[in-house]
Amino acid sequence: MKNVSYGLIVCFLLSISGFLPAQTAAEIEEMLKSEALSYEEVARFVLKAADVPGGQLNLNDSAGAFRFAAEQKWLPRKAAAADKASLKGVSLLLMRSFDIKGGLFFTVFKNPHYAYREMVYQDIIQGRADPAMAVSGDQLLFLVGSILSRQEEEAELTFPGKAQERPAVAGEAQEGPAAVEEQQKQPPQVVEVREERQRIIIEAHRYAERLAMVEEINARLSARAVSDTSARISDQGVTINLSKIEFLANPAELPESEKRKLQEIGQILQTISHRKILITGHTALMGSAEDRLKTSQDRAAAVAAFLVSMGTRRANEIFVQGLGAEQPIADNSSPQGMSLNRRVEIIILEDL
Repeated sequence: MKNVSYGLIVCFLLSISGFLPAQTAAEIEEMLKSEALSYEEVARFVLKAADVPGGQLNLNDSAGAFRFAAEQKWLPRKAAAADKASLKGVSLLLMRSFDIKGGLFFTVFKNPHYAYREMVYQDIIQGRADPAMAVSGDQLLFLVGSILSRQEEEAELTFPGKAQERPAVAGEAQEGPAAVEEQQKQPPQVVEVREERQRIIIEAHRYAERLAMVEEINARLSARAVSDTSARISDQGVTINLSKIEFLANPAELPESEKRKLQEIGQILQTISHRKILITGHTALMGSAEDRLKTSQDRAAAVAAFLVSMGTRRANEIFVQGLGAEQPIADNSSPQGMSLNRRVEIIILEDL
């Protein structure tokens, strides 16, 4: 699932815009950290995204969402709320809640096994996957995003070139007096459900962009044989971690080996020129806190200056921060751990 092609999702979600409330963003960020969601967590997220059952559920009631899905027989027969959700179990919930039509066997039996097969056959589940595997937060987000994008495509095919006349698609901004009047007629809970669905789509778009960027950067780093360097998703955007980075006796002076590495990274960053950059310096737990802070600041500034010198960014597009030993990624009690903690991170910031 990590090797999924996210192009379809990104293309659809790029058309969605709006403000994502901090509370909703925080909830989804927390979900994305999970490597194994429970059926209760999955039920709440999916039912909101699918707008089921038409605004009748309390958005914050995970237990109620699970009970509803279980009563509708949209979950595996023996699934408990706290059980880890399997991919085949989630497939059944997605097929039923989004009313996705399947083949003969799924139409007759409607069980997790055939739901999973349908999701694979319809190319919603892509790449290598085990039907019994636990579903992580990012996997669920992309499955839902893929389904929503297909619904948008199907609506466009049904009503080609009639954006103002066709029925509203979830997550799509509606404008004008008629749209305002229609929204005012809706019960508050229905409006809240639809708004929550749009927020999920917006967050899926944001995360899809991040993951696609990470995969592209890591592929380029590998192709250029850049060692001890990798990209990952972080809270602030996409982070390129330069672990085991070396400096000369002067902490602000880069050796030629590191300059060559930064040249390769700089060329990659030039292809993402629309994003500002934050460079953070980190040290191992040695010396005084004041010395560590100064050393980390100097090292981050040295990397920033080099990137500016090669034209990767203008000086006002790069921010620098020294963090000393405050954010270790390894145990400082071993030489190997200390070596990993001596690092510089280049953070590609979200658009502001």
